[in-house]
Amino acid sequence: MRYLPLTEKDRTDMLAAVGVASVDDLFRDVPQAARLTAPISGLPNHQPEYEVDRHLSRLAAKNVSAGAAPFFLGAGAYRHHVPASVDQLLLRGEFLTSYTPYQPEVSQGTLQMLFEFQTQVCMLTGMDVANASMYDGSTACAEAVQMANRVTKRSRAVLSGNLHPHYRDTVVTTADLTGFELTALPPAPAGAEDLAKQLTPETSCVVVQNPDFFGRTQDLSMLAEACHAVGTLLVVVVTEVISLGALASPGSMGADIVVAEGQGIGNGLNFGGPYVGLFACKEKYMRQMPGRLCGQTKDAEGRRGFVLTLSAREQHIRREKATSNICTNSGLCALAFTMHLSLLGETGLRHLAALNHARACQLADKINAVAGCSVLNETFFNEFTVALPKAAAPLVDVWAKKPLLAGVPVSRLHPGQAGVENLLLVTVTELTTDADMDALIAALKEIAQ
Repeated sequence: MRYLPLTEKDRTDMLAAVGVASVDDLFRDVPQAARLTAPISGLPNHQPEYEVDRHLSRLAAKNVSAGAAPFFLGAGAYRHHVPASVDQLLLRGEFLTSYTPYQPEVSQGTLQMLFEFQTQVCMLTGMDVANASMYDGSTACAEAVQMANRVTKRSRAVLSGNLHPHYRDTVVTTADLTGFELTALPPAPAGAEDLAKQLTPETSCVVVQNPDFFGRTQDLSMLAEACHAVGTLLVVVVTEVISLGALASPGSMGADIVVAEGQGIGNGLNFGGPYVGLFACKEKYMRQMPGRLCGQTKDAEGRRGFVLTLSAREQHIRREKATSNICTNSGLCALAFTMHLSLLGETGLRHLAALNHARACQLADKINAVAGCSVLNETFFNEFTVALPKAAAPLVDVWAKKPLLAGVPVSRLHPGQAGVENLLLVTVTELTTDADMDALIAALKEIAQ
C-alpha cells in the first residue's frame, strides 16, 4: 500500500492484538447480502492522478460559476466582493490550523478574534450579546426557536410564510425530532400576512425574516409589541447581512433574538458552503443562548485578556444540561467575516449597502419598463420579486445556456405552491454591472414579444 507505512508484520500483529485472523473478519457484522462481490459497475478502474484531475476538471467545467456570466442569483446566498487581503490573511498558519480552544486560556488570539466577532454582530443587529458562532443561518434559526421554547417554557412556534423555505424546513425537521408544535404559514408574495393573529398564550415565538424571502423590507416594531403583550418572543432572521448597513437594526425594532447568515461578508458563495451563522439576543436571555460566548477580563497582572465565559455545548457540559449540540463555531468563516467588516468599517459598510440598494433600484426601474414584466415589491433592499409573463423555471434554464444566471424561480423553492410559477427572485449587488443589467433586460424583452 503506497500511502500506508505499515508492513505485513505490523498488520498481522495488530490483527492478533484484536483477536481476528484477517481484515475481512472486522466486517463480519455486515450482512453478506450487503457486501460487494465484484467491482461497482460503471466505475473505471484506478487511474493516474493526472487522469483523475483531467476528468474532474471536465466535470467542473460544466458549472457556470458566478463570475463567468451576468449573475442575479440570491435567495439566501449572495455574491459580494471579498478583498484579496481577507483570503491572504486566512492563510496564516496560526489562523488556518487553529482548532476549538479546549484550553481557552492559552488560546488568546482565537478568543480575541471571537470576542471582536461578537462585538461586530452586536453592533450590526442592535442586540446586547452575541455568540461565536453557528454553522449557518438556517441552523441558527432552528436553535433560536428551541431557545425561545426554553425561555418562555412554551412549545408552539409560528413561522412567517415569507421565511426562507430552507430555514423553515430546518425548523420543521427540528420540531419533528424534539417534539414542539409548529405553525408554518403559507408564502405570501403580496405581503398580506398578519402574524399578530397567530399569537396565543401557548406561542413561544414568532419567526419573521427581514428583508423577507421575496425581498420585502418591513418595520417589525408593531409585531414586536404584539408579541411582548402576550409573553411571546420575536425572532428576526436576516439572510442578507449587508442589508444591516442600511436598514434599522432588528434590535431597534424590538427583536428578542436575531439570527443571520453571515456569508455575505468575507465569505464567497463556494457552491453552498461553508457559511457562518450569526446569533444574538437580549442580555437577560444570555444563559439560554446556544454555542459559546467569549468575554473580556484582566489577568493577575492587570493586562487585558479573554476567556470563554459561557459554553453551552454538549462537548463542555453534561448533555442533558446543554442548550445546543452545535459542535463548531465556523471559526475560519467567522474570522473572514471579522476581517472583511474591519476593513470596511462602519462608513464602508453603509456605503456598500447604499450601493447595493441603488443598483437594485436601477434594475427594478428597467424591469418595470419591459412590457409584461413587473416588480412586485413596494420596498426592497437589493433583492426583489419579478412577475414574468411566462413560467420562470423553464426560462431560467434556457437563459443559463447563454450563459445568463437570471435569478431564482420561486417555484423551485416552493414546489407545488399555487400562484408562484411566474415569479422570479432577482438580486443585485455591487458586482452587478450595467452590461449585466442590459443582458437581463434583453432576455426579458425577448419573452415579452
